[in-house]
Amino acid sequence: MDSTKMPEPEGDVKKQALDSDIEASLEKPLEKTSTQNAMEFPEGGLRAWSVAIGAGGVLFSTFGYANALTYKLIETSVYQEYYATHQLSHESPSAISWIGSLQIFFLFGGNCFGGPLFDRFGAKVIWPSAMAYVLSVMMTSLCKKYYQFMLAQGVLGGISMGLTMAPAMAATGQYFNKKRGAAIGIAVAGSSLGGVIFPIALSKLVHNQSIGFGWSIRILGFMMFALLGPACIAIRARLPPRTASFFLPSAFKEITYISLLVASFLMIMGVFMPFFYLPSFAVSKGMSTQLASYIVSILNGASFFGRVIPGVLGDKLGRLNALAAAAFASGILILCMQAISSNAGIIVFSALYGFCSGAIVSGFSTCLAQIPKDPRNIGTYMGMGMAVISVAALISPPIDGAIAKQYGGYNQVAIFSGVLVLAGAVATLWVKSTTERGILGKV
Repeated sequence: MDSTKMPEPEGDVKKQALDSDIEASLEKPLEKTSTQNAMEFPEGGLRAWSVAIGAGGVLFSTFGYANALTYKLIETSVYQEYYATHQLSHESPSAISWIGSLQIFFLFGGNCFGGPLFDRFGAKVIWPSAMAYVLSVMMTSLCKKYYQFMLAQGVLGGISMGLTMAPAMAATGQYFNKKRGAAIGIAVAGSSLGGVIFPIALSKLVHNQSIGFGWSIRILGFMMFALLGPACIAIRARLPPRTASFFLPSAFKEITYISLLVASFLMIMGVFMPFFYLPSFAVSKGMSTQLASYIVSILNGASFFGRVIPGVLGDKLGRLNALAAAAFASGILILCMQAISSNAGIIVFSALYGFCSGAIVSGFSTCLAQIPKDPRNIGTYMGMGMAVISVAALISPPIDGAIAKQYGGYNQVAIFSGVLVLAGAVATLWVKSTTERGILGKV
């Protein structure tokens, strides 16, 4: 008798395979792919909003302090400020302005590494950079010579700001999609609050003879240390780290990404001019130096609302639409700056411009975050984009200063900056035309 088994009927084989599949599905739950998980944004909740608020605390201490120190202490035209009349009185205004320019350059440029580091290793990368930033503030308090300010404040301060800012912004983008404009607006608004509080606090402290420059800066450093701790604890990555290459050069093949960088570059080239020159412009029009010293605080106070409200509207009406509207309004306001002559007019201009320019700063960050198809790449896309934009932040103040010096006034530099911002607004419409919904769509 043949002991060889007869082949089972084909129907029985299919039935056994189906039974095996059913048993396997009962033994373990269905697992979603990492891509599906990545695209399911919480859009709220305690963890999500704590990340956004934590990012706001980081930007309060970093970008907000840059507003205070760069725009408050390094303004050196008609309105002489602290560096120009104390430690660096022997340096030229142009040389002093390079400290602030370099700091802003490295602030944006540091994102080039901070963003990819966050995508590869998670939120833990924020701690070393936050500590390095506090160290830079403390070292600034000890500086007496030009190269020391350049290294401590310009280089170390700027780089550590960028490495801290990028993970905070990228983490916020991982938790929100439909409400991303509002969330990033809240985060960036932290820098506006810092821009209001730090200039006033610094002005009161640094001119107090019993405290002096060194301890004034150290007091602010201890404040930052106390705030950055809870802020860094609150910031958590939602998604597992990606394992792809450190940078994503393929992003520069995407026409929407490239065109958005061009638009943002043009805007940044012009948008900061009033922050640098409005106080001295106000003094040249007859405003007292005491009142003029609060102009930057007014700008930043209005900027707080400009970074939150347009972000909420952008979520509903289109983020590129909100960015274009803010750029058109800001460019027109800069051009109108030449016609202002009264104290009341300058104050009103400060409030209006702070609101509109604030929408640009938060708007282009939000737009950068919405381009990558995979949320795990948000940090890298934002970091690489910020690195490109950092060149504009580096070269624009010296160019503005050269124009102001050449013509001995502010009309020409206002025209130059206003036209650049308007060109950025037009370029934003070009960005819209590269998207699926087109130039008239809600993008």
